[in-house]
Amino acid sequence: MNVISMFHGIIVSMVYSPEGELKVPHLYVLFQDTQSIFTIPDGILLSGDIPLGKRKLLEAWIELHKDELIANWQLAVIGNKLYQVDPLK
Repeated sequence: MNVISMFHGIIVSMVYSPEGELKVPHLYVLFQDTQSIFTIPDGILLSGDIPLGKRKLLEAWIELHKDELIANWQLAVIGNKLYQVDPLK
């Protein structure tokens, strides 16, 4: 997976797999020992469990960077290198 940002103990990755089950744009989020999946650009939690406070931070980050995240997704689909996205400060 391609790590695109890290902040407040949250690691955000993106990967596109044409054989994968998920066809919607999405992010993989690691926090401590849990993994969650969020859609982009709307930030809906598809699976996993993340503490509510960290979830709110992630949702705010997705909202702030939704254009960059969609652009990265489009790059991932065609197999290009992804860009880093600024962390939440």
